Amino acid sequence: MNDRKPLRLSLAAAFLLSGCGTYERHGLEPALAAQIENASVRRQFNLSPEKEDRILALDPAHVTEKDIQETLAQAPAPRLINIHGGISPVQRSMISFARFLIAMGYPEASIRNPGDGTYTFSCYESSDQIAGFIAWYYEREGLRPVIVGHSQGGMQTIKVLDKLASHTFPRPSVWNPLTWKNEHRYEITDPLTGRPRPIVGLALPYATSVGAGGLTRFLPNQWDMCGRLRTIPDSVEEFTGFYKEKDLLGGDFLGYGPANFFKPNGTAHVRNIELPADYEHGKIPDTEHLAKNQQVRDRINSYAPENRQELEMDPNIMDPELLHILWAADVWYSLKKHWVLELQRGIRAQRASGHVD
Repeated sequence: MNDRKPLRLSLAAAFLLSGCGTYERHGLEPALAAQIENASVRRQFNLSPEKEDRILALDPAHVTEKDIQETLAQAPAPRLINIHGGISPVQRSMISFARFLIAMGYPEASIRNPGDGTYTFSCYESSDQIAGFIAWYYEREGLRPVIVGHSQGGMQTIKVLDKLASHTFPRPSVWNPLTWKNEHRYEITDPLTGRPRPIVGLALPYATSVGAGGLTRFLPNQWDMCGRLRTIPDSVEEFTGFYKEKDLLGGDFLGYGPANFFKPNGTAHVRNIELPADYEHGKIPDTEHLAKNQQVRDRINSYAPENRQELEMDPNIMDPELLHILWAADVWYSLKKHWVLELQRGIRAQRASGHVD
């Protein structure tokens, strides 16, 4: 019987790796990459003083649809690093989530890769590269990126955070997402201070993982996560971990109990949220439909963690029009919050430096 266990695990791994949702990346020529970078990536805080004042007056914990339409719509947003899981259907679910965010008002330019137009990264792409892309984006855009990871992409999220915290080796270097090349440097110019700083030690404002663990722990590309998947380093300020029961692919012990809880190893603020057991693992980010109904949009925009129970106890939570609303509402709440906080951080830094456009 024991002799069959490795075979069963190998078959499971083969199934999970089949139909991989990966990309064939083709870096741009340097001249074209520089043109795109200057036209659509490099950002200055050139908002009017009146717009800056309105942003500074926003309450990050209560961002309304009106705030987005009237105040945030023309402002930059933190670069969103979406990391999808291992198979093509999961990739499509994460693209659905990206489209949900765009419909809710998050800038498309802050989600799509400016070089090839893709919405997501694959969990099979290097965590060293993704950490290097994050450093590159922060240096040019002035706002610290955020990460949303699903399934194996959730495991990859922790790998990236560990890279930024220097908990793994080699240390990360800057990678250019337009040329798809390593720039072979380990420091960036901090856009808020104008001084050089190492990539290691950069703390992101927010990251989240949903459905990470379970059978995917046995895949060869995830073996290095044994013992550290649930530990969140100081390279992120706020982290939310989502799990659900009866989750063979993404839940430890089938998603039951504290084995699925993330915990900080330092100062990170970590929350754990249990999703409805009937949510289908691979489809949790499939949320584009939620933005099409104004009443549903209103519920999502009025959501706050303190009133989460109202959604959890809704008897219609598995209705097709509300499917995945709990996950979408909580992630959207955090993205709105850190969108405002990052803008406020940048505006205050610019004003403190006496910078004038």
